[in-house]
Amino acid sequence: MSKNTQTEDLNGVIRDHAEILAMQLHAQRESLFPPDADKEMRKFTSGEAAALLGVNDSYLRKLHLDGKGPSPELTPGNRRLYSVQDLADLRQLLEKTARKPGDYLPGRREGDHLQVIGVMNFKGGSGKTTTSAHLAQRLALLGYRVLAIDLDPQASMTALHGVQPEYDLPEGGTLYDAIRYDDPVPITDVIRPTYIPGLDLIPGNLELMEFEHDTPRALSQNAAGLFFFRVKEALSQVDDRYDVVVIDCPPQLGFLTMSALSAATGVLVTIHPEMLDVMSMSQFLRMTADLMDVIAESGADMSHDWMRYLLTRYEPTDAPQNRITAFLRTMYGDKVLNAPMLKSTAISDAGLTKQTLYEVDRSAFTRATYDRAIESLNAVNDEIAALIQATWGRK
Repeated sequence: MSKNTQTEDLNGVIRDHAEILAMQLHAQRESLFPPDADKEMRKFTSGEAAALLGVNDSYLRKLHLDGKGPSPELTPGNRRLYSVQDLADLRQLLEKTARKPGDYLPGRREGDHLQVIGVMNFKGGSGKTTTSAHLAQRLALLGYRVLAIDLDPQASMTALHGVQPEYDLPEGGTLYDAIRYDDPVPITDVIRPTYIPGLDLIPGNLELMEFEHDTPRALSQNAAGLFFFRVKEALSQVDDRYDVVVIDCPPQLGFLTMSALSAATGVLVTIHPEMLDVMSMSQFLRMTADLMDVIAESGADMSHDWMRYLLTRYEPTDAPQNRITAFLRTMYGDKVLNAPMLKSTAISDAGLTKQTLYEVDRSAFTRATYDRAIESLNAVNDEIAALIQATWGRK
């Protein structure tokens, strides 16, 4: 058999395997989210709803008994369950009687600028997508208007939100359409609502790699302009629609990441506290600094409101991880978030059904496992929310 024949056979096998996998994933989605394969957010208990709204459960009960606000679903045991739309409606109701503006709707006020958070690291397995997806959902559940952008061609955050790139994006629909050099579309054309009120999504797929191929060609033809402004310019079209944009950056320092860095007001670097990952991060930081210098020399303002490191997949009982964590905190001080994201089977098990931990019911896990994981996620995301508030000049 000739070498060419072997190559053709391998290509065929890879293509067949890709098609089979896509079909199986599509079938799994239809079985998990029937009848139309659209995802829905679970209902929240009255205690969970009260915690998200920042009120007492007894106050929620009083609102229900007084006939104010949405009527929650009542279980046979007379427990109240609230949908995400119920939460959104309650926020509007509570804000009208709040002591001060923003008690229940914590987003931007006049003079506040859009927060664009770039979540990045070029090392695989650092928890970048897990962080991005949970951060975007938590902020939306807390009342922020959020746009999540999947800038990673692998499109894992897209899949977590119920969109399968191979089936749902056959003709584009990613940010590439809005930042391409030939006939870009308005960014509003690629924004789609999710099943969580206040959270919109720009999905990703392999088409995003076209930007990495197009940019060198455009630069050689002097047709790229200030290419690193393309994401920022696209976001300016919807600046007044959102409080926060969360960008899941690709795991490489290419043109997409450079453009995301130029648009970002805050940078979150995920770190798995293992020695090989920390060594890799050293190269990542050095290369990022060099790229930012190049962009700044071209006239861009590369100042950011904040930059933080997030420890991910952290195991408190792992002695080597604890030593590396102490090492990082000694070096970077308060640039390392106080709250680490703990390694948890609950998060990975939720991912098996293409869900975040905020979407799965507590009963799917042992209580201790779920509570430990959700408390870790909330601590991380609420610390980032506090950074956002501080940037706007609020506590």
